[in-house]
Amino acid sequence: MIFNQEKLLKNVIGVIFGGKYLHVARIDNGTVTDITHREINNHESEEFILSEIISTIKSVHNDTVAGIGVGMPSLVNVKKGIVFKPTNIPSWNKVHLKDILEERFNIPVFVNNDANCFALGEKYFGVAKDFDNIAGITIGTGMGVGIIINGRLYSGRHAGAGEFCSIPYRDHDYEYYCSTRYFEEKYGIREDVLFKRAKKKDKVALAIYEMFGVDLGNAIKTVMYALDPDAIVIGGRLSEAYDYFQESMMKTVRTFIYKNTLKHIQILQSTEPDISIYGAAALCFEE
Repeated sequence: MIFNQEKLLKNVIGVIFGGKYLHVARIDNGTVTDITHREINNHESEEFILSEIISTIKSVHNDTVAGIGVGMPSLVNVKKGIVFKPTNIPSWNKVHLKDILEERFNIPVFVNNDANCFALGEKYFGVAKDFDNIAGITIGTGMGVGIIINGRLYSGRHAGAGEFCSIPYRDHDYEYYCSTRYFEEKYGIREDVLFKRAKKKDKVALAIYEMFGVDLGNAIKTVMYALDPDAIVIGGRLSEAYDYFQESMMKTVRTFIYKNTLKHIQILQSTEPDISIYGAAALCFEE
């Protein structure tokens, strides 16, 4: 993939670590020249996991690389690059990831939340390039929201801005209803199985996705009330089923009380599965 943006002059590396899967890419002058995906045992020790991350970065690193951006499923002290208790990585409590990687590679390293990287990726490389105020919503094993304000990433003090997933909703919170957990705990079915059934026009599967769309639509309205963005981008693993919940989602969104906002906001589906990796790399451009 080639990104035709004059700002992308540095050769950089983007890293996304979701706890079980590690994704690393090198972007040279706006072109992805090397990318790798690998599974890591997330129950290993802190030192083992760090060594796996370092070795994977080394596999795409060369002497032209000017910086490394890392997205983690956790709260992050963005200034110091400290990662706090990432989701699905039990051995990590307080990891000075920026210092560790800078000492190893001797180049600047920038660390942020993975949902923020998704939003940043859409701003630089994805469907939201033409907008300055963006909310990027990722839906998969969890739910995350990244925020771009006036063309710049807004992280909050600990990369915790946009934690709409934790807002109480119904008898749980938004993350429960807008993630794979919803299908597994409420209906006793894995999302991949549900997706296959929906493609076969199974009526029960389609009805489940319809209800999911209602809940996601309410989450989108909450984001709209809080941020009033130009565009909202939906991504993550569950967005593969977009066609099955889009109608009920948009029907719910259209109940938003500010009709002028509805006339202008764009709600878009992400089209690039690796966009969060590119967004992690773009942390270097932001700085």
